[in-house]
Amino acid sequence: MEYLDFEMPIKELQDQLEKCQIIGEESDVDVTATCKKIEKKLAEARKDIYKNLTPWQRVQLSRHPNRPYTMDYIRAIFGETFMELHGDRNVKDDKAMVGGLGKIGNQSFMVIGQQKGYNTKTRQFRNFGMANPEGYRKALRLMKMAEKFRIPVVTLLDTPGAYPGLEAEERGQGEAIARNIFEMTRLKTPIIAIVIGEGASGGALGIGVGDRVYMMENTWYTVISPESCSSILWRSWEFKEQAAEALKLTGADMKKLNLIDGIIKEPIGGAHTDREGAFKAVEAQILEAFTELKDLSDADLVAKRMDKYSEMGVYKE
Repeated sequence: MEYLDFEMPIKELQDQLEKCQIIGEESDVDVTATCKKIEKKLAEARKDIYKNLTPWQRVQLSRHPNRPYTMDYIRAIFGETFMELHGDRNVKDDKAMVGGLGKIGNQSFMVIGQQKGYNTKTRQFRNFGMANPEGYRKALRLMKMAEKFRIPVVTLLDTPGAYPGLEAEERGQGEAIARNIFEMTRLKTPIIAIVIGEGASGGALGIGVGDRVYMMENTWYTVISPESCSSILWRSWEFKEQAAEALKLTGADMKKLNLIDGIIKEPIGGAHTDREGAFKAVEAQILEAFTELKDLSDADLVAKRMDKYSEMGVYKE
């Protein structure tokens, strides 16, 4: 188990509990009472720490190396029914963007999301979850297919941003993202978008337009990462915590600003501490959202989606 810097008090108590249990197993000394005291302190420490997380700490949790990624959610929720579809029919198959058909019960879904890697080799293979233009064009192809067969779309957002390389710009990165946003606003099938990790910039927004948009509790969604914001405003990454606070990037901030529809609660300590609990929470939210949207006509669905985004923001003429 890996611990973040602010989780060190929990690690110390966890180590104490393990030592206490070992002593009890290896000797005749009754340490039951001591272990119970440590367990109580551990539970209180967990509650206090995770109840008062700062925006930067939530950013750290969203990047936790043990946190489940898109394919973990897909395997857990859609199981063996998931059939991955590849390629944008133009350039190649972008491994940072995954998508395909799957079922929850008897209901089919087109699920699309960014996939990161688990180690150095797979991170390079997945390009660290940063999609190229062909990734967004693959996503759009799958969404258009879903529209044709009247299948609802589920998108899982987890990316540090779209790939900023020269070759991506040459192939039209900006146009690909803009095209996706344009087409998603008019797609004649329900779209449910969920931020499961990092939701950075246009890289996330390229598959983030939906009738229902949710964020998991320890995720973030904004136009720029705190580190990049800090480097632009303060010419240093040292102010990333202030940048995270100023960006209003947490689920609570986004909900308060009416930019998302809800927050999916995570197990105490983050999704990585209880993966099954996180998977069940996301599945339940998908089914709840689909129940709300399934009876709307195509015209009402698109009209409500357009109104939803038209009403965002504050301006003065």
